[in-house]
Amino acid sequence: MEFLQSADFWIGLVKIVCINIIISGDNAVVIALAARSLPPHQQKKAVFWGSGAAVVLRILLTVVAAKLLELSFLQIVGGCLLLWIGFQLLSDDEEEEGESKTYGSLMAAVRTILIADLVMSLDNVIAVAAAAQGNVVLLVLGLAISIPLVIFGSTLMIKLMERFPIIVVLGAALIGWVGGETIASDAILHDYAVAHPALHYVAAALGAALVVGVGKFWRKGASSASAA
Repeated sequence: MEFLQSADFWIGLVKIVCINIIISGDNAVVIALAARSLPPHQQKKAVFWGSGAAVVLRILLTVVAAKLLELSFLQIVGGCLLLWIGFQLLSDDEEEEGESKTYGSLMAAVRTILIADLVMSLDNVIAVAAAAQGNVVLLVLGLAISIPLVIFGSTLMIKLMERFPIIVVLGAALIGWVGGETIASDAILHDYAVAHPALHYVAAALGAALVVGVGKFWRKGASSASAA
């Protein structure tokens, strides 16, 4: 336990916690959006299990993330998954605006959280691994500390979404933004992205616009079908 007396250990721990606070914002939004489809008594379970499983997933990803990011088309597929998840979460919310609200299942919400976190965490865990500098205890401890931070952020987002519905649209747009960023960061596009720095932001903006735009189009189609 001598490492506990090392200043480098505590500095590294603080770095990992700070990194997780910064990078967990979009994850908290995904968790909150997915949990909103559940009945109130299951929302806390979804937030807890989704957050805990997501952090465990990050620990496992840290070992292989650098190699995975070198694979062509992996981030393109992951980015498309995020766009689909953003669209689904937005359209699910819009379908619930009628007089009777239907609820989703706990397992479906947790599955959505894990898939989204898997994609969104691929590049983030590299920063955490760099801060840990090969210290597995530091890595696990730092990520474990982030669990209550993600849970608190997700719970707060659920309450804000219930009070301000526009946040749901903004949250879906954020998922689309990250999806676009992920696609533009794929290994096969690396050289082109270096030559055209604006690609990153253009792809992100298109991703956000696509999720919100398709979601609104779907809503109009659903409204027309129900009216008929």
